[in-house]
Amino acid sequence: MDFAKVIGRAPERLTLEERSRLTGHWLAFEVYTPQTQPLKRIEAVGPDVPSCIEQLEKRGLDPRDFEFVLFQG
Repeated sequence: MDFAKVIGRAPERLTLEERSRLTGHWLAFEVYTPQTQPLKRIEAVGPDVPSCIEQLEKRGLDPRDFEFVLFQG
């Protein structure tokens, strides 16, 4: 699966097939603060947190502004 296709999408908008393929992968979501009030969007996908951090940094994003969640489908 090309995980780039789910970047920027809300988890509730994933198809059943996408949800199945993402199960067991780590997802990064921007942390909510009153200043940012981000929408819940997938910003990185990887087999582990370090790979998500690397993806965020490549996009110029600060990983400290994100939470990492093991996707359970």
